[in-house]
Amino acid sequence: MSIFSSINISSSALTAERTRMDVISKNLANANTTRTQSGDPYRRQVVVFKEAEEKQSFKSILENKKSKDVDKGVEIVGIVEDKTPFRQVYNPGHPDADEKGYVTMSNVDTITEMVDMISATRSYEANVTALNTSKSMLLKALEIGK
Repeated sequence: MSIFSSINISSSALTAERTRMDVISKNLANANTTRTQSGDPYRRQVVVFKEAEEKQSFKSILENKKSKDVDKGVEIVGIVEDKTPFRQVYNPGHPDADEKGYVTMSNVDTITEMVDMISATRSYEANVTALNTSKSMLLKALEIGK
């Protein structure tokens, strides 16, 4: 592991959590959208993460053969649509109501989105703390050399 590994790992996590927060915000903004360009209600989106692939040079491959420590962060695999069914709400006065008076609403659950938002915020804060601790350690190491 290099001396900047923890900073690289934390920065990849910060980027991933920021993207997660953007998608949650988009979901909340479209929670009551009954018609998109395709004609269907808005479908909730979810960010999928995975452990990042290490970008290895020949030297790092040789070093990893000696040591099992590999510095990996997180990366975004993609943003996928949630396949849960849409909600049916009785509202005969709505322009998108069917002949029985039911409106097909988005599958976004505000409570779930708020819980996900709190989780993303806490993860982001934890990674900021880890980043600041790493930075502090590096500065202390530089002071030792004086």
